[in-house]
Amino acid sequence: MSRSITEKMWSDAVAMLDRADQMHRAFFRPEGAGWEPPVDLLETSHELIIIAALPGVEARDIDLVVGSGELAILGTRRLPSLPRPARVHRMELPHGRFERRVGLPPGAYEVTRRDLDHGCLTIVLRKLG
Repeated sequence: MSRSITEKMWSDAVAMLDRADQMHRAFFRPEGAGWEPPVDLLETSHELIIIAALPGVEARDIDLVVGSGELAILGTRRLPSLPRPARVHRMELPHGRFERRVGLPPGAYEVTRRDLDHGCLTIVLRKLG
């Protein structure tokens, strides 16, 4: 089997697993929990880096809580101000309250940086100990 076919199959398998995980989280989400932003979790020898997609969210509307082996990203995406009257043909970007809990590898961490730039929240957690 050629390398490109193997890479394509692996990419498809990872995408299916990600979709299954999203469906599982959506099914078991408590009523009123809002929406969940997608995240990337990266690890270096000294820190964890979490990147969350939060288009249209203001930094003042985001709270972070680290504890119990997870990072909770909480906040609100407000509806954009629209000219009145306006007819909405499509609204696919979620709005309202959001909450995303990201399981962390074993260990203790502290938030050393959080930056919101171009709709992406980057959180850096320093490994303690």
